[in-house]
Amino acid sequence: MISNDAIAVPGPTIMAELPRRASRRQRAVHALSYATLRRFFELSVHVNERGWLTPAQMLFVTNRFDPIIAPLRPPRGTRLTPVRFEHFRAEWVVPRTVQDLAQMRKPAAILYLHGGGLVSCGLNTHRRLVARIAAAAGVPLLNVDYRQIPEAHVTETVEDCITAYRHLLDQGVPSERIIVAGDSAGGGLAFSLALAARDRGLPMPSALVAIAPWADYDATGKQQHPNDHTEAMLRGAVFAMPTQWGIAVDGRLDPRWSPVSHDFAGMPPALIQVGSGEVLLADTELLARRYAEAGAPLTVQIWEDAVHVFQVAADVLPDARDAIAEIGVFMRDALARAAVAESAAWSQKTSA
Repeated sequence: MISNDAIAVPGPTIMAELPRRASRRQRAVHALSYATLRRFFELSVHVNERGWLTPAQMLFVTNRFDPIIAPLRPPRGTRLTPVRFEHFRAEWVVPRTVQDLAQMRKPAAILYLHGGGLVSCGLNTHRRLVARIAAAAGVPLLNVDYRQIPEAHVTETVEDCITAYRHLLDQGVPSERIIVAGDSAGGGLAFSLALAARDRGLPMPSALVAIAPWADYDATGKQQHPNDHTEAMLRGAVFAMPTQWGIAVDGRLDPRWSPVSHDFAGMPPALIQVGSGEVLLADTELLARRYAEAGAPLTVQIWEDAVHVFQVAADVLPDARDAIAEIGVFMRDALARAAVAESAAWSQKTSA
């Protein structure tokens, strides 16, 4: 355990944890990423600032990443079922150890929102990660391929997320047995979805899980954060590019588009996992402050020397496998609390 001061947000509802020290492999990956990926993304910032490629050309490259990863398969035995929506697609990801939604006596599901800075990644890039998360939680997972820049503005992206959430409700999954999760941009969208559900009077999900969430579309705080110097991959300036390309309108960024700008009253319990040296620790601190102000429960796990969304490397990193196991425990606990509440409500009803 570490003190809440480690994330600069004291508050009785905020729990900050250091689950384990970095393994040798984790440290090696961090050093390698710092020497290679950080330089690659710094070069992309340089190219963008100099205007050597237009935003349209940059987006052409980033939007093509997901199809390239298509040959990467999920763990053996994973069942994939496509779901089509009007403006986007999704797919059910069900590990061999997990029942399909229709077979469950008490339906439960994870709604997953992938990362990629709102400009990249999709179903293909995240299949192995989400299959592991679904297996750890013991419930099926709906992986959402929401619209991204330049096809849609982030406000339309949030609409896609809400549509997917309504779909689960329409399928008979009670809100108290739905967990919304995501990484990076998808982690921020998980909070945006919950806020939108609350404001529209929809029932709230049981819990939220966010891996290194990008929740403030203004990059200033990230660029000024001490971790901008320790970040092994994506410095603060990298996050300014998607904002410039397709979030800001006529050069103006409405703070309401960022989930951290809202009142978090009534938000469900949440778990955030983030690397100790990540620049997105800045966004985690803002989210924790909102949770503290609202008196809502939040657990922040700070993983030493973890690179951005290190959980995707669970095939080779013991730290990643441990992190996914922690996510599974959190999700199972959330569903167990829902079952206890449901049982208590039933007992009260029958005894009345």
